[in-house]
Amino acid sequence: MVTMDSDLEYKRIARPTQRIFTGRVVRLMDGYTRELKVGQPVLVAVVTAAGVMGLLLLAIRSLLSSATGGGGRRSWKELRKGPEFLVTPLRLRDRDNRLFEVELHGHLAQSALHPADWVQITLKPQDPDLPPRVEQIVNLTTGQLLRPRHATLWSHLGPPLLLQAVLGALIVLVVVALLLLA
Repeated sequence: MVTMDSDLEYKRIARPTQRIFTGRVVRLMDGYTRELKVGQPVLVAVVTAAGVMGLLLLAIRSLLSSATGGGGRRSWKELRKGPEFLVTPLRLRDRDNRLFEVELHGHLAQSALHPADWVQITLKPQDPDLPPRVEQIVNLTTGQLLRPRHATLWSHLGPPLLLQAVLGALIVLVVVALLLLA
């Protein structure tokens, strides 16, 4: 249940509208995870191209008959789900003592930000219901440039699947080029 005091405090929290915000760190809130959305067209293209290469590798393995089981493949549902990343709400005060909230996506070193540090933050807008997302932080107190590290679609799919997709796409292009030249 929300108390009257916390409800009033929540209404006093603003969201920065400018791209660069300078203020003092008030509090790093408790983080939670959010799932990264994976676009189906991109995923279909990558999995299809990887499938072409996978079939070729399967044929080569069966010819050599010394094939060992190819590692555990992730299902379509697992690939579609997307990676989870850490979201940490960050409360800041500007020079006029107004309270603002932004979201920090990914991980920073634990010692990178402390309450009362002065920071200059580069922000990126998100969904209108969400506070802006931090792209980079310049900690003016310590002089550090900080960039949160977070999961991406490409890190979620992984190098083996992406390499297989690139090779599969090249094979399809070679076959199409040979058919057009014939």
